[in-house]
Amino acid sequence: MKKFKRIMIILCYIFLLVVLGIIAFINQKSFGKLPSGERLERIKKSPNYKNGQFQNELPTTIMTGKTSSFKAMCKFLTNKPKNTEPSQPIVSVKTDLNSLPKDKDFIVWFGHSSYLLQVNGIKILVDPVLIQGSPVKFINKPYPGSDIYKPIDIPEIDFLVLSHDHWDHLDYATIKQIHNKVENIVVPLGVGEHLQYWKVNLNKITELDWYKDIEIDATKFYCLPARHFSGRSFFRNKTLWASFVVEFANGKKVYIGGDSGYGPHFKYIGTHFPNIDLAILENGQYNQDWNQIHTMPEELGLIMQELNAKKYITVHHLKFTLSKHSWDEPLHVEQKASKQANKELLVLTIGKPHEI
Repeated sequence: MKKFKRIMIILCYIFLLVVLGIIAFINQKSFGKLPSGERLERIKKSPNYKNGQFQNELPTTIMTGKTSSFKAMCKFLTNKPKNTEPSQPIVSVKTDLNSLPKDKDFIVWFGHSSYLLQVNGIKILVDPVLIQGSPVKFINKPYPGSDIYKPIDIPEIDFLVLSHDHWDHLDYATIKQIHNKVENIVVPLGVGEHLQYWKVNLNKITELDWYKDIEIDATKFYCLPARHFSGRSFFRNKTLWASFVVEFANGKKVYIGGDSGYGPHFKYIGTHFPNIDLAILENGQYNQDWNQIHTMPEELGLIMQELNAKKYITVHHLKFTLSKHSWDEPLHVEQKASKQANKELLVLTIGKPHEI
């Protein structure tokens, strides 16, 4: 009996240590902070916030497969097909971003959904993940060749745009190192709580709800729906996710798609924002187990048709393995989709400026 009690006491101590370890882990600064105070009161007034969380316009299930999120994640981490990661470094080019001409319109892609846009002399940095795309370094490791840019390489930025707060779109370490280089920050409602918690200047931050807009220095940002979700720990949908149309003083328009499954918002955006010059769409990390929150290959061409932009770029690939498809499959998907939609596709090389 004494031996049994001793074993139970040891097990209780082990359990307590595990619990304390988990609490310490999720209380790291990088996990951010849930909205509170005046920000939370503003969130509660949003028509997109119901029953204590933000909602998609369509009923949306995050995990559509037969297994739970936890089981699906464990299976994915322990049973990755061999071709999900490249056998050779990704082809990339290191460019001095500070020396790029100010009179050219261009995009520089950093892999996944991180990129630098310059239009009409305005620099916009989108979802920069240049250090770590997950809570721990050994998960979501970037492919060799896709990790050549670091925060020190980023020039002075007019606007930082964040589509949502997932780890592969909002990197704490990157934000901490670049926020002093940024003039303005535009984010969906609630995401500002993370930034403020990380000591980013509150006066730089503009938070927008869907169908709201703001004009700053003759550049107009329209915050628009996406079909996705949010959250950096156990709490989901406490901050909003979004796509954006950016309209520049010279009349050019760029669509920043963020992460999104297919939904009626694409047709709405194509109708209400005609003649989009460039649309940047998610393409990659899709799976039937989460087919409502990411764009599936068969939907990409339809989205191109409904947005009806002049040119397209697809991102959300060539940096991390977050699904089971082959690492280069999105490159074939985008070619097929552009032919289906009869739309011009711009294919980027990581780090190489591409005129737009």
